[in-house]
Amino acid sequence: MKPSVILYKALPDSLQQRLEDHFTVTRVNNLSPETVQQHADAFASAVGLLGSSEKVDTALLEKMPNLRATSTISVGYDNFDVEALNERKVLLMHTPTVLTETVADTLMALVLSSARRVVEVAERVKAGEWTKSIGPDWFGIDVHGKTLGIVGMGRIGLALAQRAHFGFNMPILYNARRQHKEAEERFNARHCDLDTILQEADFVCLILPLTDETHHLIGKAQFEKMKKSAIFINAGRGPVVDENALIEALQNGEIYAAGLDVFEQEPLPASSALLTLPNVVALPHIGSATHETRYNMAACAVENLIDALAGKVDKNCVNPQAKP
Repeated sequence: MKPSVILYKALPDSLQQRLEDHFTVTRVNNLSPETVQQHADAFASAVGLLGSSEKVDTALLEKMPNLRATSTISVGYDNFDVEALNERKVLLMHTPTVLTETVADTLMALVLSSARRVVEVAERVKAGEWTKSIGPDWFGIDVHGKTLGIVGMGRIGLALAQRAHFGFNMPILYNARRQHKEAEERFNARHCDLDTILQEADFVCLILPLTDETHHLIGKAQFEKMKKSAIFINAGRGPVVDENALIEALQNGEIYAAGLDVFEQEPLPASSALLTLPNVVALPHIGSATHETRYNMAACAVENLIDALAGKVDKNCVNPQAKP
């Protein structure tokens, strides 16, 4: 008899079949208490859990006493109570490698669209405002040759630095817990503290996970240190930024613009002041949202679960210490 797993995210048919080749699969729409109650026997017997964008916490784990591994179709894992998983010896797998280039593309798109006011002026054209040769009120600012500050030099930061250095001749500043020799050797990047990036960078790009340490890392005091001509980019996690402080900085002209793919509350409420500001490019968390990358993420997550339940955690495992 095949081991049982819970699938809480729709998969392409080929990946669903791959999962079913190894396991008895129970497909559910979410991990709400009502759903768990409705499928109580399946959750109680499941050794594996696969999906994304749902809370996996102590309350859920108590309903899954046989759980051995969970696999998320994402890089971020702030929806998971890792401490609770460790206590129960439950492995957590994620997909850190397959979306690197796609998210870096999104970051570069935010840099360019914010600097050149692409969204704003495109809407003005559609509204019929382009009736003569444009003047300074349509102008943006250059990207090439400007200083790029990267807060969080992981795989995505490295891929962004490559685009900025070779494609746009941008000097690179970066902040990370350790020096990144590859970034320094390949892109002449300079390791520095956060304040230096805030004070010197023309573009401040945030690519950080959400942790207790990073929550509201960027707030009023940080925006006050930035250049008035600077552009702030966030494609990591929304709550790393104090959104009210960001709105205030944009409204008061403390910074030039912002390009955002993540927010404190998602979806972004229609009442958010960010949506009233012409100098904000707001995207619906599309960092990895291409057909190719989302398929590859799901495929990676399926293989991760198969490997984890076979005892193979040499890659893509958040908490290998939980291995029995």
